[in-house]
Formats: sequence, C-alpha cells, structure tokens
Amino acid sequence: MEFKMIQTDKLTKSFKSYKKKPGFKGSIESLYKRDYTIKHAVEGFDLDIPDGQIVGLLGPNGAGKTTLMKMFTGIIVPSGGEINVLGHNPSEREKDFRKKIALVMGQKSQLWWDIPAMDSFLLLQKYYEIDEEEFKEKIEHMSTILEVKDLLHIHVRKLSLGERMKMELMASLLHSPEVIFLDEPTIGLDLVAQESIRKFIKDYHQKNQCTIILTSHYMADVQELCSRIVLILKGKKAYDGAIGEFEKILGHEKRVSFIFKSKVDREDQLFTKFKPEWSQGDLKVELLIPEEELREVSAEIITKFDVSDFNTEILPIEKVMKTLMSNPEILSVK
Repeated sequence: MEFKMIQTDKLTKSFKSYKKKPGFKGSIESLYKRDYTIKHAVEGFDLDIPDGQIVGLLGPNGAGKTTLMKMFTGIIVPSGGEINVLGHNPSEREKDFRKKIALVMGQKSQLWWDIPAMDSFLLLQKYYEIDEEEFKEKIEHMSTILEVKDLLHIHVRKLSLGERMKMELMASLLHSPEVIFLDEPTIGLDLVAQESIRKFIKDYHQKNQCTIILTSHYMADVQELCSRIVLILKGKKAYDGAIGEFEKILGHEKRVSFIFKSKVDREDQLFTKFKPEWSQGDLKVELLIPEEELREVSAEIITKFDVSDFNTEILPIEKVMKTLMSNPEILSVK
C-alpha cells in the first residue's frame, strides 16, 4: 500500500477581518460596533501526495498557495477539516515532525543576516542534533555543488540574492528532511541563478527520493521539476493531475510560429482562423493549430508565403495558466 506523505480532507482556512469606516467618526463608531468580513483563503481542500513525488502547487496571487504551505508546516492552524503530514498533525509542531520537514520561502530568510552562513549552519547542527562527520560531509558536498564553498564565512547580508538562496537551501537540507516545501525558491533571481537552483533541486531529489511541494510563478521551475500539478483558484482545488494533461486542458492544439522574409496579408484566412499573434513588425506569427490539421495547414502556409523559418511546440503551460485565470469556468466542463 502506497504511503501518503501528505493527506488533507476538506481542509479550510478562513480569516476574519475588521472593516473600519474612514475618519474620526469611524474610529468612534468602531468602539461600539464593528463589522467583520470572512475570507476563505482555503476551502474544502482534498489532497493526497505519496512518497517521492515533486508536486507543483500553482495559482494566481491570493489563490491560497502560501496559506496551504503554512498549514502543511504547522505555521498556521486550519479553521476546519483534517490534515496529516508524515503521520503528524502539523499545528502541534512536535520536534519529531519538525525534524522531518523543511520550508524554504523565497521572500523570507531563515538565516541570520549579520553573521556568516556557516555560523547559522552550526546552530542548525545543534538544533537538529546532526552528527559532526555527517554535518561536515553535507556542508562540503552541497557547497561544492552549489558553488558557494568560498562564501561560507562571509556575512549573509553581503551575499547576492542568488547566493543567499543557495545558502537557504543548504540550511533547509542539513537535517535530510523527508518532505521539502519550496515557496517561490527562485523569485527575483536571474536566469543563470534560477537554472542553478533548479538543477540542484532536481539532482537532490533524484539522489534522496524525498517528497517536494513547489510553488512558483516561473513556469520553467514547474515544467523542469514537477510531474504533477495541483491548481488552486480562489482557495479551491481546480485541477490535480499530470503536467502533460494540464498542458492539453485547452484542447489538443500546438503553437506554431512562422517567420516570413517579407510582410504578408494578416487577414488571410490561413491566419485569422487560428488565433494569430503577430510580432517583429508583422514578420512573425504564432498560431494555435489543432494537431489533426497541423501538417495540412503548415504545408499550405509554406507553399503560399515566403517562409524563412517555422517551429512547433505544445501549448506552453504559462499560456494555459493565463487562460484559466481569466476563464476558470473552462475547468468545470472538462
């Protein structure tokens, strides 16, 4: 029987907010009467995640992703429903539970800024009761792979954003957690740093077969790392399945781009019927063509117009995300 690392049943988190009228009069009235609004950040959320998966938790800002991550790690207590992570109730924050998980938040540091990263690592070694030899081996191994070996004794505040994120990852993995929560781990990083972080995470997962939950607005993170996607919209689960199926959710279409040697008639039916997107001064067009028509339409365009280059690809995941955010009702008919 497959062991579930994370299980939730109708998990809910609601926040109660006080509404104050503006001005001095509003302040006085609030002493006697207060109006409140209830926001359901997460509502009736069911989820099963087995051992060893990398799951991408996707959704627009305010959808409830970070709230879920904080409930998974016990930072906030659910308002309703049930949650089980590694056989524990996260909100009880048992020491044994904390030793089994790690949380990396791209917008919040766990390292002390005014001391070198190595000093923070030594403190974490004592907290997690890591054997001295094991600790030295992990520091050596991870710092070498992440190319930060020469930065371990530099004050954290003097490091670049990418260097700090690498140190954050090292700090989170020192105790060999069984479940790793990565909340926007590459946010704000340049393309080179993003790629370096992704490669490290991928290699670490392959070697240790841990369970990883990832949130990111960079679709390259999700496409390269995740085999499964869970989409959350307005606090509710809207999709849960393979990344390949998610990319096909708007239909079996392929994105085809054509580059022309000279301008063409934009109103030609060969373009207008396939949702054209023009660029490069109308010398490039991207079309969404159903797979069954792809060969015939492409051949017709190449024959009729002076094409210098073209390529095809499956509808990119970010295009699917943008469309679903604008038209969430699409999911209800799938």
